[in-house]
Amino acid sequence: MNRTKVVAFADDLIMATRSESLRAVENCVNVELSKINGWSKNNKSKFNNKKSKVMLVSRRNRKKTRT
Repeated sequence: MNRTKVVAFADDLIMATRSESLRAVENCVNVELSKINGWSKNNKSKFNNKKSKVMLVSRRNRKKTRT
């Protein structure tokens, strides 16, 4: 199950996506970014990719690497 929430305020946009797997999150984010891109073209607005940030938050423990 995918869940996405988009919040916009002035010239800021936050998109939070939740799903069972990283691949599902990636696919969902790509779909939402396509929608946002379409909206921006229709409204003659541009998003600055250089100001864009991505943060992955997970509850899963990463496997420790051997040293």
